[in-house]
Amino acid sequence: MSQAVLQHLAELEQQLKQSHLWQTEPVDSQALASVQPFCCDTLRFEQWLQFVFIPKIHEMVVNRQPLPTNIAISPMCAIAFAGHPRQQALFNCLNELDALIANGAQ
Repeated sequence: MSQAVLQHLAELEQQLKQSHLWQTEPVDSQALASVQPFCCDTLRFEQWLQFVFIPKIHEMVVNRQPLPTNIAISPMCAIAFAGHPRQQALFNCLNELDALIANGAQ
């Protein structure tokens, strides 16, 4: 199942790139130090996905650490990307990833 999580993370990255929401420049390290959910006070949601969520879940899978069992990223997607032309594709991708991880993918 861990391979499935890595594949979904790669798909999410691809969806963000196709949606023109992937940035080439790193964010300031202080922005990553936020303690707010989704770093909402320092990052846009797509930045949080790119610089926090994807690397953290990838690292957990590679290091065989247990993944969170209570995860719900897709609802935030519905809010953050409301009105974006590719919002549904992004939502579907995150919803599948939520379900995969919540159902015990390790």
